[in-house]
Amino acid sequence: MDIHSFEGTFTREDSDPPVHESLSIENTLWASTIVASGTVIGVVIYTGKETRSVMNTSNPKNKVGLLDLELNRLTKALFLALVALSVVMVTLQGFVGPWYRNLFRFLLLFSYIIPISLRVNLDMGKAVYGWMMMKDENIPGTVVRTSTIPEELGRLVYLLTDKTGTLTQNEMVFKRLHLGTVSYGADTMDEIQSHVRDSYSQMQSQAGGNNTGSTPPRKAQSSAPKVRKSVSSRIHEAVKAIVLCHNVTPVYESRAGVTGETEFAEADQDFSDENRTYQASSPDEVALVQWTESVGLTLVSRDLTSMQLKTPSGQVLSFCILQLFPFTSESKRMGIIVRDESTAEITFYMKGADVAMSPVVQYNDWLEEECGNMAREGLRTLVVAKKALTEEQYQDFESRYTQAKLSMHDRSLKVAAVVESLEREMELLCLTGVEDQLQADVRPTLEMLRNAGIKIWMLTGDKLETATCIAKSSHLVSRTQDIHIFRQVTSRGEAHLELNAFRRKHDCALVISGDSLEVCLKYYEHEFVELACQCPAVVCCRCSPTQKAHIVTLLQQHTGRRTCAIGDGGNDVSMIQAADCGIGIEGKEGKQASLAADFSIRQFRHIGRLLMVHGRNSYKRSAALGQFVMHRGLIISTMQAVFSSVFYFASVPLYQGFLMVGYATIYTMFPVFSLVLDQDVKPEMAMLYPELYKDLTKGRSLSFKTFLIWVLISIYQGGILMYGALVLFESEFVHVVAISFTALILTELLMVALTVRTWHWLMVVAEFLSLGCYVSSLAFLNEYFGIGRVSFGAFLDVAFITTVAFLWKVSAITMVSCLPLYVLKYLRRKLSPPSYCKLAS
Repeated sequence: MDIHSFEGTFTREDSDPPVHESLSIENTLWASTIVASGTVIGVVIYTGKETRSVMNTSNPKNKVGLLDLELNRLTKALFLALVALSVVMVTLQGFVGPWYRNLFRFLLLFSYIIPISLRVNLDMGKAVYGWMMMKDENIPGTVVRTSTIPEELGRLVYLLTDKTGTLTQNEMVFKRLHLGTVSYGADTMDEIQSHVRDSYSQMQSQAGGNNTGSTPPRKAQSSAPKVRKSVSSRIHEAVKAIVLCHNVTPVYESRAGVTGETEFAEADQDFSDENRTYQASSPDEVALVQWTESVGLTLVSRDLTSMQLKTPSGQVLSFCILQLFPFTSESKRMGIIVRDESTAEITFYMKGADVAMSPVVQYNDWLEEECGNMAREGLRTLVVAKKALTEEQYQDFESRYTQAKLSMHDRSLKVAAVVESLEREMELLCLTGVEDQLQADVRPTLEMLRNAGIKIWMLTGDKLETATCIAKSSHLVSRTQDIHIFRQVTSRGEAHLELNAFRRKHDCALVISGDSLEVCLKYYEHEFVELACQCPAVVCCRCSPTQKAHIVTLLQQHTGRRTCAIGDGGNDVSMIQAADCGIGIEGKEGKQASLAADFSIRQFRHIGRLLMVHGRNSYKRSAALGQFVMHRGLIISTMQAVFSSVFYFASVPLYQGFLMVGYATIYTMFPVFSLVLDQDVKPEMAMLYPELYKDLTKGRSLSFKTFLIWVLISIYQGGILMYGALVLFESEFVHVVAISFTALILTELLMVALTVRTWHWLMVVAEFLSLGCYVSSLAFLNEYFGIGRVSFGAFLDVAFITTVAFLWKVSAITMVSCLPLYVLKYLRRKLSPPSYCKLAS
C-alpha cells in the first residue's frame, strides 16, 4: 500500500445519528510510536525483510587497509626481484648441468627477499596500536572492534558525519524569546516569570471581582478601541500561545515502589511535577513546553479533545481542542484551534518556520531581521501567531473543513485550501529561539579536522533549515563562508540549470536535500561529485540510510581517497559499514552504530585525538616497521648473492639453518618490533599542529620512492659487510661466517637506532637484550658457524673472537656500512628537515 495515498472514510455507527469521519495518514502509528492517549483499532505488522531497519541496511564488506594493499604491491615487486636475481645467477653460471635444479636452489637461498615475517610483525603491531587506543586516558571508553585497519585512521581525507546525537546532544534548550520591541535571553527569564505571575494573579483578582459585578470585563475589552498592549500582556499572550500550540502530551510515571505500570493522571488529580514527563514527536516542542513550565505556566494534562494548564497560583485552566493541524514538511507550520472553557473564547494559534509564517502574519519590520540574527547564533527559530475567532466564523470553517476531509479526490489540496482561508492577517505574538546543544568541544574538533586537511560532509535526515542552522553553529561552515542552497530539483533540466549556477560559485559550502541529490546523481553523477568534492563543506539533509551509504561509495569510487563515517544510531550503520573506516558513538539511540563500527568512542571530540595522535602514529609506525622488515631480508639476501658470486655462482648457503632462524627472531625481532613505540612528535604537539596530519594523506611514509631507498641501503650494506669480511679476513677465511654474521647483527641494531626518532626505555632494553642473546649464543652454537663443505668440521674459535684484531675489523666493517647513512641523515635534517623536525626544534 502506498502510504501517500492512504485516504478513506469510515462511519461511526455507535453514535446516533451515524457520523462520517475521514481516515488519513495521521491515523496511522509507526514503529516505536508511544500511544500517550486514545485507543488503537487495528495492527499491521511488518517482519523480517519487510521492516524498514532491514531494508535500510546492507551487507558489510571485508575492510582491508590501504597500507596492507601498498605492502602487497611491494611484496609482489620483491617476488619479481627474487625470480630475476635467481635467473641472473643461473645465467652467469652458464646454464651448466641441471640448471633448473640450480634455479630452484637459488630461489630458496634468496627467499629471504620475501618478507614472510612481515605479516606477523604488522598484525602484532596492529594489536599494540589497538591496546594503546583503549588505554588512552584522554579518550576513555574507546573500543577497537577490528585489528586490521588502525593505520586507516592516519590516511583519511573525507569524514562523513551524522548530525543529531553525533555533532549535537539531541537535547533542546529554550534560549531566546523576542517580542518585536524587547528580547529576553537566558539571563532575563526571571522577568518573564514575574510578568506571567503578575498577569495571572491580576486576572484571578478581576475574576473574583466580576462575581459580584454585572458585566464581564472581557466583553468590555473586546468592544473597546485598540490600544498598544503593555509588555506584560504581550508576554502573557506569547507564553499562553506557546503552551497551547503544540502536539505534546504530559505523561505521569508511577512512583517507585508503588507499581511498575505507567499511570496517567486526570485533570482533577494532584499533578506532581517530579512525576511528569513530556512525550512529543519533536524535541523542540518538548523544550518549549518545559520552558513555559519553568516560567510558571504548566501543561498538566492532555487528551484528544482537551488540555489543562496550571497557573503559577495553582489554578487549573481548561481548554477544549477543536481542531489540530499537524506539522508537515510541505507546510512547515502547525496550528490548533482551542476554546477557553471559562470564557468560551475561540482562538486559532499557529507556529512555524519564518519562511512559512511571514506571508500569513500582519505587517511588521522586525521578524526577518531577528530570524537572521538568531540563525547566526545557531538557534532554531519558530514564529508564533494567533487569530481570535467568533463562534460564527468557527462554525463556518468547521463545516467547510469537514466537507474537505470527506472528499475522496484531491483531499489534501482541498483541506489545505480551507485551512489557508484562516491563515490571513494573523497577529504576530513572538519569535522563539531553541538551541540543539552541541556536543562538548565540537567546534574546536571540527576546526582541527579542517586544518588537518579533512573535508567534512554532514549527512542528516533532518530538514534543510535545521541542518543549515547546526552547520553554522558548529562552525562546520565558517561565518564568513558563502552557502549555496541547492534548490529542489525534480527533472534533468532543472538539475542542469542548478549545477551551472553552482559551478559559477567558488569556495562556498553546499547544502542539498536527499531528493535533489538523487536527481543529480541519476543524470550528472560525475559532474556533481566533482563539484561537491571542491567544496570546503557539504551538508546533505533529508537523507535516507541507503543514500548515506551510497554517498560514501561514490566518494570512494570518484576520488580514490580514504573515507571515514561516524554516527550514533541504527540509521548510520550502512554508512559506517560502507566507509573505509567506521566510527560509532555510544549515544541515546543505543549501541547499534557502536557495535557495527570498527572503532567505538563516547563523544565526538574524541575523534580528534583518535586521528591526530593514534591514527598518525599507527600509520607512520607500520610504514617504518614494514620497510625495516623488508630491509632485514634484503640485506642478508644481498650477502648471499655476493658470497655465491665469489664462489663462482655456487648455490651454497652462507649461513646454516639455525642462524637464519635466529636472525629473524631472537637476534633482531625485539629491536625491530620496538619501532611500534616510536613517535616523531609528542601527542600534545600533534594535537596543536593538525597540519602534520595533512602530510600523511600523500602517502610519502611508504611509497615506491622510500622502498627503492631502502633497497639501495640494503644492497650497499650487504655488499660492504660481505666484501669487507672477505677482504679483511682473507687469511682467516674459515671464520668468515662468524665475522660477517656478527657485523650483520651489529648493523641491524645500529639501523634500528638510526630509524628511531624518539627513544623509549623498552627500545633500549630490546637493543641490549638482542645483543646479549647473540653474544651468549656464540658459546653453544659454535658448530653452526662453519661454511658447508668448504670448512666442514671447522668450529668457532672463542679465543679468536676475543682478539683485538677481530674486534676492530668487525667494528670497521660495521662503521663503513652505517656511518655514511648517519651522515646522510644528519645532512638531510639540516638542509631539508621534515615538518616534525621544525616543530621539535
